[in-house]
Amino acid sequence: MKNIAILVLLALELAVCGCGNSNTSNTSNTTTTSGNWEVRLTGGTAEASKLNFVTEFTVTNSGPLTIQGFSFINVSKCFASGVNGSTQSGTATLVTSSTNAVTGTLSFTVQSVTSAGNSLALTGNLTGTSSGSSGTIGTLSNGVVSGTWELTGGQGDSTCTGSGSFIMCQGNSTCTVT
Repeated sequence: MKNIAILVLLALELAVCGCGNSNTSNTSNTTTTSGNWEVRLTGGTAEASKLNFVTEFTVTNSGPLTIQGFSFINVSKCFASGVNGSTQSGTATLVTSSTNAVTGTLSFTVQSVTSAGNSLALTGNLTGTSSGSSGTIGTLSNGVVSGTWELTGGQGDSTCTGSGSFIMCQGNSTCTVT
């Protein structure tokens, strides 16, 4: 009976010790981003080549963008001017490494509220640096997104269709299309 009690206690000790081990190398840092982003598009013709814009949004790690501001830099007949000329939405995924390098993806859509129903969709890869340290929330800096865009024109408007490349830069980052 004494031997069985010792074996049970030994088994319990091993079980408790095994539960105490954890591998923290798989944890990722949390990164948030906010502020103004400038977007420059290349490609497209006619009205589709005039769609550079500035936007302001926030997102933490991944999920939908919370868009606080948006404005086209150029005037184009594809979207009505002013704050109420379009609706914007998007999502992002920010993955922060143990060295605070940030990579991920971003998608952004601008939908015309006019009867034409034009839609501009951007999809790209994001890079940057996080200010965070292990277990803290860092802020993204030097964020750059590069990828492709596509404009589809509603109601057969061929001047509001096209595609090309874009670059989106955070804050004062240099924003040049390659």
